[in-house]
Amino acid sequence: MLGAALAVLAALWLAMLLGGGGWLDRTVYEALYAGHRPLLATAARLLTVMGDPAGLVVATVLAALGLRWLGHKRLPWIFLAIALVGRGLADAQKYAVARVRPDAEAHLVVVKTSSFPSGHAANSMIFYLALALILTAGTRWHRPAAVGALLLSLLIGTSRVMLGVHWPSDVIGGWAFGCLWVLLTLRLAERVIHAAIGTDT
Repeated sequence: MLGAALAVLAALWLAMLLGGGGWLDRTVYEALYAGHRPLLATAARLLTVMGDPAGLVVATVLAALGLRWLGHKRLPWIFLAIALVGRGLADAQKYAVARVRPDAEAHLVVVKTSSFPSGHAANSMIFYLALALILTAGTRWHRPAAVGALLLSLLIGTSRVMLGVHWPSDVIGGWAFGCLWVLLTLRLAERVIHAAIGTDT
């Protein structure tokens, strides 16, 4: 099951990389753009703050400190590694792919890097999903927390298209990479996480 999920996510990421900028990409972009809808644009700006990559680095450090304060010894390091290495890989993709951002409409927020994948989509998926799964491992809140994290990341990623700074394929590629990275790394660290939950506190 996990292998199939990873394969689907990898295929989705590749499809967004190779097929971005086409007719469908442009059509969805134009439909979601909120430049002429002030209330939606304001909502998108508020959502996008929750996925700011620099802000999520600070949140990652604070979350790790919180895990340590709760008495965990190994979980903070696992979470830091997942979040920060994942961010580095997402940034590396940006520089390697160097996709130009959409320019058919005015950008509603300032952007400085290239377009694929969306850093907000990838980093929010990594941060919120990894934190939700780690905090609720072995509890009945595991699935609800994961669903909540996924929905939040979906909203954050969609805000980037609404603000005119990303193609939909950039955002979907970011989500796919972020989810793939979390599932892969948490599976690799699964035994350590369960052992840590049982012995750290």
